[in-house]
Amino acid sequence: MKIKFKIILIDVLFLILSVLLVIFSFLNRDLAVWVLVAYSIVAIFAVVAHREKEQLAKYQEAEQSKFRILKLMNVLNAFVVIWSEDNRTFLINEKLKDAIGEAKEGLSNEETLDLLFPMGFARKNRVDMMVEESKEFSLETRYGSIFVSWTSSVLVSGASGRYIISVGFDVTENKHIRQQLNITNNLLSVSEKHYSLAMNLSEIGIILNEHCDDTFHISPELQNMLGIENEKIPINDFINLIHKDDRMMFETYFKAARKNSIKVMHTNSMDMRIRSSDGKYRWYSFRYKNVQKSKYGMPVIGGAIIDISKDKEKDMLIERMAYLDEVTGIYNRNKLVINGQEMYECCKILELSYWVIVFDIDSFHIINDACGYNNGNKMLKDFADILYKKKGKNGFAARVGGDNFVLVIQDYGDPNYPVIVSQEIQNEIAYIGNNHLFKQNISCSAGYSKMPEDGEDFITVFERAEFALSTGEKKRSLIRFDSSVHDSIITAAALEKALADAIEAGELILYYQPKICLKTRKIMGVEALIRWRKPDGTVISPEHFVPIAENSHLITKIGEYVMGEACRQNKIWQNMGLPRIVMSINLTSEDFYQKDVSQYISEKLMETGLSAEWLEIELTESLAMKDIDFAVQQMQELRDMGLKLAMDDFGTGYSSLSYIQKMPITLLKLDRSFITLIEDDLVAQEIVSAVIKIAKSKKIKTIAEGVETEGQLAILERLGCDYIQGYLFGRPMCAEQLTEYLRKSM
Repeated sequence: MKIKFKIILIDVLFLILSVLLVIFSFLNRDLAVWVLVAYSIVAIFAVVAHREKEQLAKYQEAEQSKFRILKLMNVLNAFVVIWSEDNRTFLINEKLKDAIGEAKEGLSNEETLDLLFPMGFARKNRVDMMVEESKEFSLETRYGSIFVSWTSSVLVSGASGRYIISVGFDVTENKHIRQQLNITNNLLSVSEKHYSLAMNLSEIGIILNEHCDDTFHISPELQNMLGIENEKIPINDFINLIHKDDRMMFETYFKAARKNSIKVMHTNSMDMRIRSSDGKYRWYSFRYKNVQKSKYGMPVIGGAIIDISKDKEKDMLIERMAYLDEVTGIYNRNKLVINGQEMYECCKILELSYWVIVFDIDSFHIINDACGYNNGNKMLKDFADILYKKKGKNGFAARVGGDNFVLVIQDYGDPNYPVIVSQEIQNEIAYIGNNHLFKQNISCSAGYSKMPEDGEDFITVFERAEFALSTGEKKRSLIRFDSSVHDSIITAAALEKALADAIEAGELILYYQPKICLKTRKIMGVEALIRWRKPDGTVISPEHFVPIAENSHLITKIGEYVMGEACRQNKIWQNMGLPRIVMSINLTSEDFYQKDVSQYISEKLMETGLSAEWLEIELTESLAMKDIDFAVQQMQELRDMGLKLAMDDFGTGYSSLSYIQKMPITLLKLDRSFITLIEDDLVAQEIVSAVIKIAKSKKIKTIAEGVETEGQLAILERLGCDYIQGYLFGRPMCAEQLTEYLRKSM
């Protein structure tokens, strides 16, 4: 650019000089001829110099372009050669120079082209052929023989001719890899033929889902086995080919595989029925393994499908013997446990829920006794048929023993659905019972629970449905499992077991609360109170364990212990020379009504040596009112023995005053509920006063329990009460403590 600028500048100056000479010649006509001659000579030399400068400028510009091109060629990590069609221009980059090295020395441009592009191309059309497409040629370099892939393009095409640029890449390694791939492909082709033949002969089909899309890729073998035309099938379409009873199992697997929650590289299998093109179902074993793609983390879902129809026929015979009930033809308990647990796991994965209903035919033994065992079996089969109709498409029914059945049905969101189904079953069995064969009112009861909500596995859910059934107290009962009821019964059962162990271990002890005579302020008796003292020293009040004992046989054992220990301890105090006192013992309803109570107490008195006059039996008002005539008879026998009788909690019943004159009692215990209010409630005072007056008229002593204040004591003393019992004079004490209490009262 600088050279061109200088040339232009010189041309401008020469033009200005010419104008000045013309003006000078016009003004000096005498010198004009010499001036023009001199100007012509100078002009000739100027033109020659100008042309030389133009040639120099073109040469320098060409050299600069060549330098830039060479610089660009050397930047490329490839072999680069540029040449003109007449071979006058010929450039190669440093990478190519380094490769061919000494081989290029002394070679002409044509010979260098022959070195780079052999294969006998004709000189006249070599360029045309090179421009058509990429070519691979062998090139001998100083490092050895290599393969170069050349791509050529026309850079300039015009009056000055064509310039060609060829870019070459070393493809030696790629060529070796392609050759190895060809060999491998040939081997794979043979291997695939062998594999395909083996798969056809062994009848093994393959399904795969590799990209978490909505289709399965199916092998030709599986296409033939199932009559599927295409190599791809929508996943939902494939699932619809599976038998409805096996479909949920496959859907559970597929959802778990999508979540990558199946154990990696662990082979699993499932047997299922799949419909073929002829519309018939055949048994297939689906064997799968969870594989995860390392690159994307997506699971590869699928596996091998093998026709096992022939083997399944044999297995079904064995299964029928192992898992089907012989009488009814439905599942037995073994199959219930297996299917139930599988369904439980499906519920967890698919977020479904099911109802588990346990049925019991009420008083079924009557049917066997009245109609015979054959007809009884027919009733069981009829009941099984009813359940089978009610199971729905995803449920099942089973007989678990005797007249006990189980129905498992899917939950569709209606909490009353198990009630509706159970009532329909109750109505149908009642209808069957009234037919000409049975002629009886037949009913059934049911208990039900929800899966998986009501247990950590199927067995637990099933057992809780059984528990609900067991809590029914009448025919046609229908009870939902209640965790609070269940827990309370379980707790009571555990407490009953612990209480039984405590009795055997001698952990039950007696405490004694003093009874005080108001006139003398001296102790006149004690009430024996049962306590449970654990090995760690904890003392449990009777209100926590006596109700449990009353609902079991343990109350009898506790009563025997109290009677014997109380009489023995009172005799010990007498032998110690301590003040003689009356021992009061609460008699339980079971002892009072179910034993020869007089004989029972007489034996205890003889064993301990205690005289009957120092023993008082306390009966509750409610106990005596169960059977008033029998109670009076029993009480009279005890009075005849010389025992004292006390009526506990008097005043809380409905018939106290009307029956008091019938009962041969010696003491009335005023209930603590009246004593608590006696200071502030005039009505309570009047009631207590009336009871005391009635008792005195019948020559019956009175005692107030729960006395805790001096104010209560004063009122009771004023009203004429005989004895008091309460914290004011003493809390319940163990035998050692009461011994000291008696010594101090002497």
